[in-house]
Amino acid sequence: MRKRTLGNKNLEVSALGLGCMRMSHDESPLPDKQEMIALIRSAVERGMTFFDTAQVYGPFTNEELVGEALAPVREQVVIATKFGFKLGPNGEQLGKDWRPEHIKQGVEGSLKRLRVETIDLFYQHRVDPDVPIEEVAGAVKDLIQEGKTRCGGEPLRRKCCLSARNSGLASFPTAH
Repeated sequence: MRKRTLGNKNLEVSALGLGCMRMSHDESPLPDKQEMIALIRSAVERGMTFFDTAQVYGPFTNEELVGEALAPVREQVVIATKFGFKLGPNGEQLGKDWRPEHIKQGVEGSLKRLRVETIDLFYQHRVDPDVPIEEVAGAVKDLIQEGKTRCGGEPLRRKCCLSARNSGLASFPTAH
């Protein structure tokens, strides 16, 4: 399978990636967990190396699914997860929160759920106009220096492209 390099950290991924959201996050009946684990592992066998999830999917259950499915092949894959939603004690969405302290708190749960010591790509789910991109970039930079993530990024939006470029975060297109 062809490869692509993301950002400026030489994060090499398969040209085709697998977004895992609908595997455990949807309003319709959820697919069988074991079938989804088999699907993810089958994708790896076919050369796919890039898998995307988010804290808010489930919430949390999608990261757990991806972590379980990819644990046996961890060294062969790149795992991306997104941050930024504030979640209540029962997983209900309470809004967005891109403040540095929330980002740093969120990474700890993602590391555990994904069963990894380092997240390959930890990026902002949505742009928050109330938090300067430089503050988000600073928090992610700290996490990179602490070894909790290899790369950080933010969604590609016209208004923030220049700011993101200047902040050190990579910009990634998003359909959200």
